[in-house]
Amino acid sequence: MNSSSFLLMRQEIILLTILLILVAAEIAMPKGKKHSVVHLAIFLFGIHTIVGFLPYEEGKLFGGMFRVNSLVHFFKNILNVGVLILLLQSADWLLQKIVNQNRGTEFFVLLFSSLLGMYFMISAGDFLMFYIGLELSTLPVAAMASFEIVKRISSEAGIKLILSAALASGVSLFGISLLYATSGSIYFENIAEVISSTNLTILGFVLFFSGLAFKISLVPFHFWTADVYEGAPISVASYLSVISKGAAVFILMILLFTVMKPLMHIWENFIYVIALATMFIGNLFALRQKNMKRFLAFSSIAQAGFILLGLMNGTQLGTATIIYFLTIYIFSNLAAFGVVQAISLKTGKENIDDYEGLYRTNPNLSLVMMLALFSLAGIPPVAGFFGKFFLFTAAASKGYYLLVFLAVVNVTISLYYYLLVVRAMFLRKSANPIPYFRSKIYMRLGLLVTVVGILIIGLYSPLYDFIFELSSNLNF
Repeated sequence: MNSSSFLLMRQEIILLTILLILVAAEIAMPKGKKHSVVHLAIFLFGIHTIVGFLPYEEGKLFGGMFRVNSLVHFFKNILNVGVLILLLQSADWLLQKIVNQNRGTEFFVLLFSSLLGMYFMISAGDFLMFYIGLELSTLPVAAMASFEIVKRISSEAGIKLILSAALASGVSLFGISLLYATSGSIYFENIAEVISSTNLTILGFVLFFSGLAFKISLVPFHFWTADVYEGAPISVASYLSVISKGAAVFILMILLFTVMKPLMHIWENFIYVIALATMFIGNLFALRQKNMKRFLAFSSIAQAGFILLGLMNGTQLGTATIIYFLTIYIFSNLAAFGVVQAISLKTGKENIDDYEGLYRTNPNLSLVMMLALFSLAGIPPVAGFFGKFFLFTAAASKGYYLLVFLAVVNVTISLYYYLLVVRAMFLRKSANPIPYFRSKIYMRLGLLVTVVGILIIGLYSPLYDFIFELSSNLNF
């Protein structure tokens, strides 16, 4: 291995460099200039996102522990775009509330450290690298969840997340140890060659799956989600809902479709059950919510259930469908969370009833929220319709017609509660509506990018065909 081989870790090295630059800037900047760290972080990460789309090489490092192929590299770029949008939407909150407490740099260090862990997790070639990435991606988010130290509910969210994550991590690690005991290796390639459906192997897989199910908020590992989303800063809640969940789904898909492929006749059965439970529980509990963050929390649980339909396919079609849906989900959910963040930052209001009459005072924000909710509901011609259509196609192609029918039922349920928010904004009147306000340039730019993504991917985009081509390169 020579120095040029480390270019395979180009994204990781650049992100680590940004971390070091921000720490140095925090030390060097005078106290009155601390707000410049926010602008610097967004600028540097924007460059990092652009560099990610430059030509790259495929290969592996450290004896196969770290691997990069075209599919992994593309998904890292998708995560980068999502984080860049999130940074744009978070800038005003950081400048108004966090920088004054001299904790702006700490937020970026925690966020980028978590993203770095996700890079390693989805590039892992063995369970050791996977677990290191899993821990590095999880621990900083627990600190971020309790970042608003003046709010007791924020501290409570951080405690709930770290305790739940510790339990899930321990269970997952125990499952990995059982898989090692039955296969004699921690490398994915070696395990795939010798894995068999013994009782110990099945138990190890179930425990390992439970750890990832926690990060994805699958039923019955979802109990932490709504409380943490409600207590955490909105930026952190959107990060958990979109970036963290997306990375966990991606690596789970890789492992199921390659390493655990010989066990498909076993894991497809309980994923079938978990998909149904996750869709129904997420949607039914979303009907009862009044707080927008809890509303979007249960919405994200239901969306995770829809994602499992793609896992039922187990082929190139399933791979392309899941990644395509995750791309759409990132734009749609960030658009919804962005509107919630803009309104909360300006007025402090976070309940659905507070949105009554919003269209009359803030029509642009209302339209962005409507597009986001329509996309999450799967209404044509926005992007979410095509994402769900391909998920249903992937499951139906394997004969899971009952599962598809029940998923359509859940789409109908989700459409009802998404329309409750739309009705409040457009049809309801309020004696004390949210007054007109104009968000600053970062927030407007972040929302604009999400709207463009929702419309372009939905109305015209060769993205699915491109992802389908990349999916043929699943060579773990």
